[in-house]
Amino acid sequence: MEVQETEVQTDRVLTVPNLLSMLRLVGVPLFLWLILVPKADGWAVVLLALAGISDWADGKIARRWNQISRVGQILDPLADRLYILATLVGLLIRGIIPWWLVAVLVGRDIVLGIVLFILKRSRGVTGLPVHFIGKAATFCLLYAFPLILLGAGEGSLALVCKIFGWAFALWGTGLYLWAAVLYLEQAARLFRHNSPNQVGVVQAGG
Repeated sequence: MEVQETEVQTDRVLTVPNLLSMLRLVGVPLFLWLILVPKADGWAVVLLALAGISDWADGKIARRWNQISRVGQILDPLADRLYILATLVGLLIRGIIPWWLVAVLVGRDIVLGIVLFILKRSRGVTGLPVHFIGKAATFCLLYAFPLILLGAGEGSLALVCKIFGWAFALWGTGLYLWAAVLYLEQAARLFRHNSPNQVGVVQAGG
């Protein structure tokens, strides 16, 4: 399993990657407002696209310029999960996606959240190393939802967006569950081999 560089390199809070993550967090309620109140789907798609680009950019910048920070390790996956949750809620309320997809994705995060809570209480582990399957799953889902939203319209373009959107969604969901299995395996190894109060390295990123 390939794991990304996760060692904390700076204790600074105001770094470019952290600012990008903060901007993504600010965009979450704005996205929900756009999709539910004025139903400005075009602007909602633009916002999701910008969130996906910034998610890629902040990780790239952090590794390239040695700006990996503990704050960033918390903000980055938090922003990812809130965008996925907000998109699921918005699309579900609009009747664009089925309830089972929401149940699978949210249920996966609840299970991992419980496992991480137990790890922290029993072993002092604060997180699990990030691996590329988790990040790939997040990217697939972040690209899937704008396409599914555009696919809710009429015409040939909407049909193409719907097909590609659901392809990304199914692949992303599969990878999301696969990543969960890998994280659970990591957690099992920590339960078996780590002594209590050993500190983990990073919040799981996908």
